[in-house]
Amino acid sequence: MKKMKTRSLALIIASMLGATFLSADAFCAPKASQTESSGLTAVAVIVNGNAITNYDIQRRAAFLRLQRKTGNLAAQAKDELIEDMLKRVEMKKRNMDVSDDEVDKAFAGFAERNHMTVAQLTDMLSKAGVTAEHFKNYIRVQMGWGRLVSARFRAEGGMVSEQEAVQRMLKNGGVKPTANEYELQQVIFVVPNNRRSAILGKRKQDAEMFRSKFSGCSNLKQQATGMIDVTIRNLGRVLEPQLPEEWEKAVKATPAGRMTPPQETPRGVEALAVCNIKKVSDDKVAQLVFTVQDNEKSGDKKAEDLSAKYLKELREKARIENP
Repeated sequence: MKKMKTRSLALIIASMLGATFLSADAFCAPKASQTESSGLTAVAVIVNGNAITNYDIQRRAAFLRLQRKTGNLAAQAKDELIEDMLKRVEMKKRNMDVSDDEVDKAFAGFAERNHMTVAQLTDMLSKAGVTAEHFKNYIRVQMGWGRLVSARFRAEGGMVSEQEAVQRMLKNGGVKPTANEYELQQVIFVVPNNRRSAILGKRKQDAEMFRSKFSGCSNLKQQATGMIDVTIRNLGRVLEPQLPEEWEKAVKATPAGRMTPPQETPRGVEALAVCNIKKVSDDKVAQLVFTVQDNEKSGDKKAEDLSAKYLKELREKARIENP
């Protein structure tokens, strides 16, 4: 399965927000009167049965102000939130989950790039009327939607054809590209959703302890014997261009016979055991390598076009009601 190189979250948000925020002291969120406050929870629009409130629109409008947007911000905010809801519904339908840990890391990274601490960013968003919660929801949708677009790209056959790959190799003197092939096994410390907040920390400790005692893939199932809610999956052989984006950096940094650091995921806490690494060179590798090279050259445009097409399809099928 091929992975499309799309813009990183940092680039997506940077392009949306510009290099930095406006100063937190440049403006503060207007204080609503008691009458206005009571109307904030009123439903403004319903998208496929999911409500968007006036308060949601107020926060998104504040977010747009923070991006130096002009015009009818309330109308722009409402339209953006309708699109976000369509994306969220599709993410749920496709089981495309983004963990709290991923969102928190992205939030912290954004704060760092804007020369702030997490606390300072949280305070600034609150003063601006956006709130950290709203911004984190925005981040979650951006991350999940990017993965959906990538999956859609793969499903629509965006690979360089075998014939084209052969022609490129001939032009290159018959030299075939090479890539690392990883033999992987997945270790999942399952965390039920209804107990996530209570046991996630303990499961992370269990996963770290498991990793410290890891002695090779041949002993992996035996090591997990007797442990509660621990699942081992054999992922087989995966070429480097096929590595999932969220695991790519960790796998490439892990030598054979070792495990990646555990990561929080929607299923719980996971790590990958790198059983073996070897260099391979064949027609399939050539197709993948050439496809990745093409996407790195024009990936932004392809991602934007496919995202727009995908969203248009969702809008055409959606039930959007204004109460």
